[in-house]
Amino acid sequence: MPKQPRSLTLILAVLFALLLLAGCASKTKPATEPAATPPAPAPMATTDLTQQPVARGVESQPVQSGPVADHQAVAGLTRIHFPYNQFTLDDTARVTLEQNAVYLRNKPAEKVAIEGHCDDRGSDEYNLALGERRAVAAKNYLVSLGIAAERLSVISYGEEQPLVAASNEEAWSKNRRAEFKAVR
Repeated sequence: MPKQPRSLTLILAVLFALLLLAGCASKTKPATEPAATPPAPAPMATTDLTQQPVARGVESQPVQSGPVADHQAVAGLTRIHFPYNQFTLDDTARVTLEQNAVYLRNKPAEKVAIEGHCDDRGSDEYNLALGERRAVAAKNYLVSLGIAAERLSVISYGEEQPLVAASNEEAWSKNRRAEFKAVR
């Protein structure tokens, strides 16, 4: 008799776990979506969404998960873009971030929020996590270039603030980005 309650408990636990897993499934992707081919590994970030991108010598900082007070675009800072489903920094993004670092070195009092954004494919939760990793990758690269981590904060908006409101590759590529806003 003592084995029946244990087996019943085990069965209920397995059913509960399956229900949880089923509830966490992401949206299906459109049939027109191009096959994602991962780029060559970059030294700054990983494409595995279970890991945080961290530059050598850069400690992970707490990430802000809610709205940040009064962000305004900074005229001297340029946004960067990302490949589909990635948060690695390509050569173009690195060059842009190097130019942004020059600007920030010349404005030592300027504090900046780095906003991570995604296209509208994928679940809300997935896109918030991906946007955060994009912002953290940009922050870590700026810190590796000598910008004080205390001057930089990160926030993810996921797919909530598209730059272009359309559902095609051109719009999606513009929405996969990190923006740099002054913190007032």
